[in-house]
Amino acid sequence: MAGLKLQWIGRSGGKVHFRSEPVKATDILRPCTAGSGMKNKRRFSMVLAFLGLMGTIFSQAQQITLQALVTPSTVIFKDGKPVTFAVHGFVEFKSLAELFPYIESQSRRWKLDPGGREQLARNLLREGIESRVVSMIDERPMEALLTHTSDELQSATLATQESKPQGYAEAFLAVQEKWKHSLNCWSASPSIAGRVLSNWYPIEEGIELYGAGYDSTEHFWQAVKYHPDTTIQDLRNLIGLFEQRDWKPWIARLDEDADNYLPNAYAVEFLRHNLMRDRLRWFSEELGKHGLQPRDRARQAQQRGTQKFRFAAFEEKVLWGDLADLFQLVYVFSKPEDPVRSALAARHFDGIYLENRKLGFISEEFRSLMLEIWKVKFLKMARFREVISSIPMEIRLAHFLNDGDSPDIPIPVYVGYLNQIRELARAQH
Repeated sequence: MAGLKLQWIGRSGGKVHFRSEPVKATDILRPCTAGSGMKNKRRFSMVLAFLGLMGTIFSQAQQITLQALVTPSTVIFKDGKPVTFAVHGFVEFKSLAELFPYIESQSRRWKLDPGGREQLARNLLREGIESRVVSMIDERPMEALLTHTSDELQSATLATQESKPQGYAEAFLAVQEKWKHSLNCWSASPSIAGRVLSNWYPIEEGIELYGAGYDSTEHFWQAVKYHPDTTIQDLRNLIGLFEQRDWKPWIARLDEDADNYLPNAYAVEFLRHNLMRDRLRWFSEELGKHGLQPRDRARQAQQRGTQKFRFAAFEEKVLWGDLADLFQLVYVFSKPEDPVRSALAARHFDGIYLENRKLGFISEEFRSLMLEIWKVKFLKMARFREVISSIPMEIRLAHFLNDGDSPDIPIPVYVGYLNQIRELARAQH
């Protein structure tokens, strides 16, 4: 049995360097000589442990080749599980080959002119490829894309013999060009600046916004979607009402209308996912945790009180944020005569209530609140102003999460505000 012998050859740049040479098992498992038995046993144990460690490192660092990345049938695995990607945040795929039939079905789903059908197919292809590359759970696809030239990428896409749609190479090249000059600002970014610029970044000293303290800007953004008087019991009552209803006809109405679905695809898929009974039941169960009482007020519960970080930013998004978005979106997309609108309005899910104002959930006025709260974080708080000011203007600040959008503040608007606030911070700095 042959293997590798690792010989230490020096240290530089803070790294230890080894040279590998072929080695046979007998080179390690050689007989013990008299008087050195214990010494050799210890050495043998250390060698086995070292080789095991190096094997773990090598397996974790196994790269994805560029050719594998662009081959449509490739399924990428991590920790033994497929790395999925999505279109509209919720329509998931394991391979690009799985994506192609979806694109075909969507482009023929409605009566579109040839130009409109082609544009829709092109957009879906680009979104799927970008979601495949900018993975939320695996950095290797992005590494493969950004460590090769555009010529190498084009050659790799042309070399694959598998069937692929028109514009396949161009979509990959567009994604590569974008992310060569962009920083993805989200909570698990490998860049410290990318993490700090995320709304999820925890602020140890807290942040004061509109007369109350919050653990992060995400806590404010989700808390403000609840009227100050809305209680936990109000939320439970609405969830119970939703559980009693068959939502399939309601969703079908949105599905069948191209004018409704196409500009609001993420919102419709979000509603389809969160109106399932299992998901509604999950919301109800989560409201029973964290010591929440029926009379507790939802907005106040998310504010910073005597207890810091009562809810993690992740909980703010997937519990408080998704639940509020569900209620707000059902109100927006329901017909005026639908009784559910009255029930939601009675609990103040007919808009956003802040101080003496009522803002539309899907409105420019509500979206502009993001810029206002960032003025506090990035202009008034010196340590955050220092971070955002230090990022060169040649780098575009971006925000990409598995091709998920957001009806309350669409990603293009979010990214526009993020780059705008950097300009303001640099001018002030």
